[in-house]
Amino acid sequence: MKRPADRGFTLVELLITVAIVAVLAMGAMPFMQLVNQRAKEQELRTALRQIRVAIDAYKKAGDEGRILRKADASGYPPSLEVLVEGVDNIKTEGPKRWVFLRRVPRDPFFADRSVEAARTWGRRSYDSPWDSPREGKDVFDVYSLTEGVGLDGTPYREW
Repeated sequence: MKRPADRGFTLVELLITVAIVAVLAMGAMPFMQLVNQRAKEQELRTALRQIRVAIDAYKKAGDEGRILRKADASGYPPSLEVLVEGVDNIKTEGPKRWVFLRRVPRDPFFADRSVEAARTWGRRSYDSPWDSPREGKDVFDVYSLTEGVGLDGTPYREW
């Protein structure tokens, strides 16, 4: 028959177990941060692709004469919101209103959630140089406003 003192764990055994679990958890933290950053980077790539495809579709529709374009305009959308609101189709075939995006995706690295999604992106106009983008009368391209650097070493602003 066992005595009551022979059953259960000692305090030292419990402390060693807790210490081992803590060391394992501390080792998993950097891995989880890496996984989170990779997920945000993939979301950033997807959002940039969606917006850029919509900008190109708007430009193509203007070049084909499907939407109204002023003679002095570049043919690119005047804002990101126009891609969601849509523009009138001036040709008879197809839909009466062309919508290029269901919604403007949010930059996943933009911290302030109170800012509307279209304002989380930097916008480059057609007449702005590639190495120092600035806003103008149209939206030729978008870029992340985040100062961070991706896992591949490229700043997010250059994606």
